[in-house]
Amino acid sequence: MTDSKKVIEILKAIGDKIQEQKDFLTELDNVIGDGDHGINMARGFGKVEEKLPTLEGKDIGTILKTTGMTLVSTVGGASGPLYGTAFMKAGMIGAGKNEIGMEDFLAMLDAATEGIKMRGKATTGEKTMLDAIVPSIDAMKAEYEASQDAKAALAAGVKAAEEGVEYTKTIAATKGRACYVGERSIGHQDPGATSYTLMLTIISQMI
Repeated sequence: MTDSKKVIEILKAIGDKIQEQKDFLTELDNVIGDGDHGINMARGFGKVEEKLPTLEGKDIGTILKTTGMTLVSTVGGASGPLYGTAFMKAGMIGAGKNEIGMEDFLAMLDAATEGIKMRGKATTGEKTMLDAIVPSIDAMKAEYEASQDAKAALAAGVKAAEEGVEYTKTIAATKGRACYVGERSIGHQDPGATSYTLMLTIISQMI
C-alpha cells in the first residue's frame, strides 16, 4: 500500500526528474511541436513542488486534485490541460483515501486516460502521450492479474510505455501542433509520451 506521505514524495521526485530532463523534452518538442514541452512541464511541476508542504496530512485525492489544478493553471500549451485533467480525474478516484493499492492506482490511470481522451479528443495511433499510456496500463493490468505483484506490474508498465515511445517514432502525428509537421514527424518520438514514461519510471522505482 502507498500512503499520502509517499504520494507527496513521488510527486516531488517526478518534479525533480522533469526539471532534470527539461532540455531533452524541449528538444523533442522543438522538432514536432511548439518547443516548450519541457519548459512548461518544469514550470508546472515547480509550482506543484511549492504546494506539496501544504498538502501534508491531506488525503490522496486532495493531493492529486491540487496537483492537477496547479498544472492546469501554470502549464501552457496542450500539456497543462491534459496532464492537469489526468491528475484531477485520478484525484476523484483517490478522494478520501489515505492509502492506495495497485488496484486503486490502475483505476486512477483508467480515469486519467478517459480524461485525456475527452480533453484532447484523441485516441491511440495519433502520436500522442496515449501511445505510451494505454499500452502501459494494459501491461500492468495483465501482469498484476497474473502475479498480484505490484512491482512486477509497474515494471511491465514501464517496459510497455518505453515501447510506446518507440512506436511514436514510426507514425506521423495527426493530433495537436505536431500534425502540422505531418509526415516529417516520422522518426521523432512524442514529447508527451516521453514525459509520461519518465513519471511512470519514477513511480515504479519508489513503490
